[in-house]
Amino acid sequence: TGVGVSSGQVVLRLDADMLVYREHVESQMRWHHQADYTVVMGHKLFVDFDPSALVPEYVYEEVAAGRADRLFDRDSADPHWVERFIARTDRLRSAGHEGFKVYVGATGSLHRSLFDAAGGMAPELVLGGDSEFGHRLAQRGAVFVPDEDTSSWHLGRSQMQEQRNAGTRYRSPYVSNRVPDFHLRRKRPDRQWEVPLVDVVLDVAERTLEEVDTTASALLGGSTPDLRLWMVGSWSRLHDGRRSPLQEESLDLRLIHETFRGDPRVRFVEEPPETDPRVPFRLYMEAGPPTSSDALAELIRACDSSGAGLLCAPLPGALRAKEGVLRLERVAAFERARHLAPEAEGEKLDRLVEEVYGIHWTPATDIVVASGPEEAELEGVKGSSEEPEESVERLRARLEQATVRGDRMRRRAERAERKLRWFTPGLTRRILRRIAR
Repeated sequence: TGVGVSSGQVVLRLDADMLVYREHVESQMRWHHQADYTVVMGHKLFVDFDPSALVPEYVYEEVAAGRADRLFDRDSADPHWVERFIARTDRLRSAGHEGFKVYVGATGSLHRSLFDAAGGMAPELVLGGDSEFGHRLAQRGAVFVPDEDTSSWHLGRSQMQEQRNAGTRYRSPYVSNRVPDFHLRRKRPDRQWEVPLVDVVLDVAERTLEEVDTTASALLGGSTPDLRLWMVGSWSRLHDGRRSPLQEESLDLRLIHETFRGDPRVRFVEEPPETDPRVPFRLYMEAGPPTSSDALAELIRACDSSGAGLLCAPLPGALRAKEGVLRLERVAAFERARHLAPEAEGEKLDRLVEEVYGIHWTPATDIVVASGPEEAELEGVKGSSEEPEESVERLRARLEQATVRGDRMRRRAERAERKLRWFTPGLTRRILRRIAR
């Protein structure tokens, strides 16, 4: 409400029980002259407060004279837990994707344009709103800056200091539903939440039911069910008119839709959807590869450990094919890049992400279950020189992989034959007559 009726370029939020030093506001404003995507956190110390011990007129005179630091005993004051986090991460330089966690209210400022872009505070969150807003700010590419050149006194203890268990119990479901990186949410990896951890954009165009089922079922049934799956295909081609059930052109598309329409995590779209800025990751891949149960977890872990804004994982057997690369985007990195260069697209946008966050390449050999034909041949050559005798288990696994590939290719051939008959009725008979002549 206060921000809504204000007009300044910078929004600085102070709790009503804060007593700030004389230079507190000025010190934070200096950062916003440098960049419009910084979120500045002011320093504070918690002190016991007796309203009858200090009269407002005396406090005013001391602050105006630059003696605010003498109003309370600094040695007996309690630092906030964020101070330890800031110190442990080299003043947030090494905090990575966890930097937003320091945004827990009391004193902090940001540019109005960033406040508006992130959507402002969520009024439905009576408690925990700062943490949720900090997440949305981070997703918009914000840089969190601790300003320690001045300080302030928090008059009294915080609610979480005095009623930690009750406060955590209340906040946990509200924040968990909206912040994928909330630490208490990670204790329930089997749950699905309002804001997923990752949006998977799966290209199912020109793919068979079996290919799509192989990839989609592995993702949906994996160790990271906290996802939203967007299937991109020509769904408008499906109709309820007369058709040949087993030979229609869009047979596989129809079967794919019927197979997955009951899963609330699956969406059917004609084009890749607009980026949801609340969701931390966005994975692009084509249907076909059978991913491991930990595929999403491994990709996200690799992206977080490298701190990269974009992770690329070439599939075995398709190292040089652009379409054979799993592409995991960190939404915060792309949002910051778009903010810095709104006109950048495609490879130019990737280059900017590489500059501000970095790009990490990793093989997808541990992400997919079965290797492609080219990789299988390479493994066979390697086995002839380094592994003269393969185990029964390995041979059985390779046989199963080859069987899956053979079945997949046979189904694709059948699909191509159906399309040929659909588009060129009578063509097969004409060709056979010519051969017979």
